[in-house]
Formats: sequence, structure tokens, C-alpha cells
Amino acid sequence: MFKNHPKGLYALALANTGERFGYYTMLAIFVLFLQAKFGLSSAATGQIFGVFLAAVYFLPVVGGFVADKWLGYGKTITIGIVVMFLGYILMAIPGMGMPVLIAALFIIALGTGLFKGNLQVLVGNLYDDPQYKERRDPGFSLFYMAINIGAMFAPRAAKEVVNYFMGKAGLHYVADIPALAHQYLNNTITAEGTSKLTDLMTLQGASFTDPASFSHLYIDKLSEAYNYGFGVACISLIVSMAIYLSTKKLYAHADFNAKQKTAAGVSEEVLTTKQTKERVVALGLVFAVVIFFWMSFHQNGLTMTYFARDYTQSLVQGWTRIGCDVINLALICVGIYALFGVFQSKTASGKSISGLIVAAVAGLIAWNYSTMSATIELQPSDFQQYNPFFVVALTPFSIAIFAWLAKIKKEPSTPRKIGYGMLVAAAGFAILAVASFGLKSPAELKTVGGVSDILLDPNWLIGTYLTLTFAELLLSPMGISFVTKVAPPKYKGLMMGGWFAATAIGNYLTSVISAIWESSIPLWAVWSVLIVCCLLSAIFLFSVMKRLENATK
Repeated sequence: MFKNHPKGLYALALANTGERFGYYTMLAIFVLFLQAKFGLSSAATGQIFGVFLAAVYFLPVVGGFVADKWLGYGKTITIGIVVMFLGYILMAIPGMGMPVLIAALFIIALGTGLFKGNLQVLVGNLYDDPQYKERRDPGFSLFYMAINIGAMFAPRAAKEVVNYFMGKAGLHYVADIPALAHQYLNNTITAEGTSKLTDLMTLQGASFTDPASFSHLYIDKLSEAYNYGFGVACISLIVSMAIYLSTKKLYAHADFNAKQKTAAGVSEEVLTTKQTKERVVALGLVFAVVIFFWMSFHQNGLTMTYFARDYTQSLVQGWTRIGCDVINLALICVGIYALFGVFQSKTASGKSISGLIVAAVAGLIAWNYSTMSATIELQPSDFQQYNPFFVVALTPFSIAIFAWLAKIKKEPSTPRKIGYGMLVAAAGFAILAVASFGLKSPAELKTVGGVSDILLDPNWLIGTYLTLTFAELLLSPMGISFVTKVAPPKYKGLMMGGWFAATAIGNYLTSVISAIWESSIPLWAVWSVLIVCCLLSAIFLFSVMKRLENATK
């Protein structure tokens, strides 16, 4: 699985892991911060979330253009890390107002635009070497897995920082309080809501007796704690920069755009005008489809976080507690990779070492489980650890399955994998639609200022994350691989930017779902909108499949 890949892959993957850890730490608590700090509605929160994610994924077009035409990939990436760092520092300032927040978000998006797409172009350039050409798809799967290692630990880091600073203030997190506190201060709270706020205030401590002062205090301290959580990204970017600069010799040979290769006398693939047009059109068709995937998938940081907060049990008992601890999730991943080592190692010593690791992991998980509390409390941001966990855990299975299919000459083409991913995504949201039958709509919950009186087992939401991860593995790393494979050489950075621009449009469209979240339509119908979008996208993709597959030849 890890063999026969260029060493530069691992260097660039680790650099990206550090950056993504910081980004997803911020994203895990971002919408919760917006509503806690500013008391925003779901629609307004969705607008800011959607515009920010759109900017994060659109600005790689600018970053790709800069790298293609002027600076090259390496210098553009370095500048991007510095710019992101400045943005996260602004995000970490307690008491910041909306203008500072907007400025910080733009700076982060700009830095990400300079960094993200160009780093992936470097990875693709490594596989232009004929020695590694056939390993491009599994290479990007490994690269994508590394991204998610950082993302897996991010929600836990965010939660620990927030809980630590809330504890210092003599408070603890309760999902209901921010909305009720804002309603109390705005004089929009109902009698039922006032009674609930008073009860929750009493549970925070005997010293809290005035709802107004408590509401001010809770909002201020929770918002401040979120600011410190955003500061984690600054530390992770320092690590990312250190890895990137210290391993430069491993990928320096891939740090050439078409202009630099020509100047150095390095040969490059030559395409006719017709071939260039066909490839650009093929990429455009794929970009059109992925818009609707990301519109659906990135509900994980938006409406699915609302769903976790308002419709899902926060207390977990029984064996499922194992999955509530990110350390256990990490151990499971180590165990899976060691188990693959048992079967894939070519030496007896390799098999033995892998077997010992499997046994040790099983023992550690059993010990950790025996020491866990009988009841574990999950916070809404915790659910975002499951998608990256599933990516890391399932990547070796994905690589093994497609390697076997390639061996028997039945591996689906990259565009076909993307089409299958859209179908699986529709199935993921079907799980939430089924779970939502009979539940009050978000509009009905808003009138009482609280969470649903019927709370679902967390496994409904976790199962959705699992299914969406299958879709993601079929679509995202495969899509990036497709871009690096098909993009005309002189437009590599720009075409990778195009992939992210399509992602940006999809991310902005997440706000459409947030806008209808508090409408009068039933909750199951909200998820059904996403099901229909995914199914129609899949149908369209399969209708142009022949054209897409021809572009890869």
C-alpha cells in the first residue's frame, strides 16, 4: 500500500496534515461560534459559512494562476502558509467584532487559495514520472488519508480548548444556553424558554441568580473560549511550515510549472488545440457535477451540526462509547493498517511485528474501554471527527479493492468512480431522511427555543457520516487525481483551481439548505432536497461518461 510511491508524497502529505488540522479545528466550532457570539439565525449563519467556504475553494483559481504564470508552486505555497497564519491570529483575538471576523476569514481564504491547490499540483507532478504513473490514484488516496488524520483530531482539540477555558470561568458547555441567552437579552424569549434558562443557570452554579448577567457572562466566556480554539490553527501552521521547508529536497524536482520547464529545457507533453479543448471541456463537466456533491457533503459543518445539537442524544452508553474517544479511533486505524501488514508483508518478521501491533492495539482499546465512564457526553462538534476517521480507516480497503479490480482488468475509470460516489452520497442523506420522519421541524423548535423532545440515537448520524465517507473516497481523491491527469500542462494550476472553484460554488450553495432549515417544510424534506441533487448529478455524469473516459486516454 505504501510502497512504490515517490518520497515527496509523504513530505507533502505531512505538511498538508498540519494545515488541515488547524483548518478543521476552526471549522468544527465555527458555526457554533457565530451563533453563540452574535446570536445569528440559521440562515444568516449559513450565509457566512457558505461564503467563507466558497472563498476558501474559489481562491485556488487565483493561487493556480499566480503559480502558473509567475511564482511557481513552491513559493506560492510558502506565501500561502504565512498569509493563513495572519488570518488565524485575528480569529484568536477575544472580543473581536464582525468587521475583524470578516477580515480574518478573507485572509484565511486567500492564504488557503495560495496553498491548497498548488500543493496538490506538486503531488500530481511527482506522478508524471513514468516510474510512478500507474500509482497516481492510490497516491492521491494516501494523500487524502493524511489530510484526514489532521481532521480527525481537530474536533477533539477544539472541544478540549473550549471546555478548558469555560471551566476556568466556572462554566460548562450546554447546547441550549447560547440561543436562550440571546433570546432573553433580546426580549424575544417565551415563558417556557425563561423557565428553561433559569433551570440551566442554576445547574451551572449556585452563585448565578440573575438571568441577564448570567446570559451576558455565558455568551462572553463561550465566545472567548471559541477564540482560543481558533488559535490552535496558528500552532499547526508553524508545524506545517517546518515540515514543508525541511523536506524540500524530496519534491524539488516536481516544483516546475510549464513555463519553468520550458526555460530549463525539460520536455513536456504537447497537445493539439483540439486535445486541449477536449480535456478542458471534460474537466468542466466533472466540475459541474462536484458542485452538488460539495453542496451536500459540507452540510457536515452546518445543518448536520444543527442536527447533532438539536435532534441527537448527547449521552452515550454501552459499547458505542468506544467511538466517542478519538484516541480509540486512532488506535482502531493503527490496528487496521497493522492488520493489512499481516497479510501484505513479504517476510515472516514483518508479519510478526504487524501481528504484535494488532494485539497491542486490541489490548489498549480494551483497557481504555474498561476505564471509561459509564456515560459519555458528546458535544455537537464531536460528530465531525467521524468523517475523517472513516476516511483514514477505509482508505486501505479502498486501495486494496481497486488494486484487485485493476489486477483483473475490471477497475472502473476515474469518472465512473465519481459517478458511483454521487449515488452513495444520495444513500447517505436517505439515512437522515428516514431518521427524521416524525420529528418536529427546525421552525417548530425555534418557537420553543430548545432542542427536540425526541432525541435520536447518535448512530443515525454516525451511520450517515460513514456512508458519506464511502462517497467521498470515490469522488474527492479520485477527482483530484483526474484533474492532475487530464489538465493540459500549461494550465495545471488553473485547472486545479477550477476544481476548487466548483467546490467553492458547492460550498456556497450549502447556505441554500441552511436558508430552508428554519422554514415550515418537514425535516425529512430538507434532506430529500440533497438526495435529489445527488441523484440528478449522477444521472448527468453517466450520460456523458464516454466523453469523460476518452479524455483520459
